[in-house]
Amino acid sequence: MNRLVEQDRAEAEAAVVAFPVPARVAGRPALLIPHRGEGLDEAALPGDYRKTLAIVQAADGPVQVRAVGEELGLEVAVRGKLEPLRAKMSKLADRGWLHERPDGRCTARR
Repeated sequence: MNRLVEQDRAEAEAAVVAFPVPARVAGRPALLIPHRGEGLDEAALPGDYRKTLAIVQAADGPVQVRAVGEELGLEVAVRGKLEPLRAKMSKLADRGWLHERPDGRCTARR
């Protein structure tokens, strides 16, 4: 547990990253999504995150996860198919790329 805390602390200190950084979490490879900041654009995100962000940016207003899933061609009738997308959108919101509204819909940050 302490090793993970130390790894998180070291990653936070090196938070100014231009591209996603491969990392290991619990011994498995993981891809870190950078925080949105000056000098970073969508190119710093992995492809599937860029697609999700582009769909939200192209929308006329706030979008639900279901609408993004439909656009991506996911089977939206099955809730389990949308949960990974919901997690990605939440991660984008946590990192400042999207704004997640209290009703669960998302808008793009400009």
